[in-house]
Amino acid sequence: MPASVATPRRAPRDWRGPLLAAPYFLHLAVFFGYPLVFAIVLVFHRWDLVTPMEWVGLGNLGRLVADDLFARAMLNTGLFLIIHIPLQIVVALFFAELLNKKLPGQGFFRAIYFLPVVVSGVVVTILFAQLFAFDSGYVNKVLVALGGERVPWLVSPAWAMPAIALVATWKNVGLYVLLFLAGLQNIPAPLYEAAEVEGATRWQTWRWVTLPMLNPHMVTVVVLSTIGGFSLFVEPYVLTGGGPLNSTLSGLLYIYNQAFTFNHMGYAATLGLAFALLILVVVLVQRRVVEAEAT
Repeated sequence: MPASVATPRRAPRDWRGPLLAAPYFLHLAVFFGYPLVFAIVLVFHRWDLVTPMEWVGLGNLGRLVADDLFARAMLNTGLFLIIHIPLQIVVALFFAELLNKKLPGQGFFRAIYFLPVVVSGVVVTILFAQLFAFDSGYVNKVLVALGGERVPWLVSPAWAMPAIALVATWKNVGLYVLLFLAGLQNIPAPLYEAAEVEGATRWQTWRWVTLPMLNPHMVTVVVLSTIGGFSLFVEPYVLTGGGPLNSTLSGLLYIYNQAFTFNHMGYAATLGLAFALLILVVVLVQRRVVEAEAT
C-alpha cells in the first residue's frame, strides 16, 4: 500500500495589511462615500435644512437646464481659465528658467517664490483688496505716478475678472515654478550639447529640446491649473462677492450661495454633481489636446 500523502496545511492568513488599511477605507467611506451617496439622494429632493426632505424627482435637473445665472457663472469660470492658465504657464516657466541658472541666492529665491503658496488664501485676497483699491490702492498710485489713470480693478465688470486672475496667479505660481524647475533639471545635458553641435539657436533649442521634454510637466500644470480654476472661490468671495453685475460669480461661489445663503440644498447638490462631471470632461479633453500638440 502506498503511503498516504499528507495534505499541506494552509498558512494562517495575515491580517496586518487589512488592519493597517482599515483606517484609510473608513475615512474614505465616511468623508467621501457617504457624502457622495447623500448628494445623489439630494438631487431628487428639496431640502432647506429645517423642514423634512420633499421628493421632486427630476425637478432640480429641470431647474438646472433653465438656470441662466448658473450658465453665467460657468462663462465667468471659463473666462478666468482663459486668462489664468496661459498667464500661469508663462510666468511659471519664466521664473523656472531663471532659477535653473547658476545664480547666487538660488535657495532664497526658490523659498520666496513658493511662499505665497503656503499663505492663507483669505490673507492674500485681503492684501490684494488693499492693493487694487480705486482711490487708496498702491497699484493705482503707481499708475498715476507714471502718468496713467486709475483703473477700477474690482468695481468694473471689464477689469474684475482679470484682476482676480492676477491674484490667483500670484498665489499659485510658486508650485508650478517648482514643477517646471524639476523638469528642467531632469533634461539630459547631452541633448543640449547635440543641439549646440548642430548649430541650433537658443530659441530652436528651447522649442525642440526643452519644450518637448517638459511635456509631462506641462500636462500636469495645465490639469492642476484647470482644476484649481474650476475651484475658484476665495478670491471672488472676498474681493468682489461675485460682482460687479455677477461678472466674477464663479461656479463654486454660485453653488455656495445656493446651499448656504438660500438653503437650497437639493439644487446645490445637483449643481455640484453637474460641476464635477463638467470638470472631469474638460480635464480629459484638455489632457488629450495638450499631449497631442506636444508630440
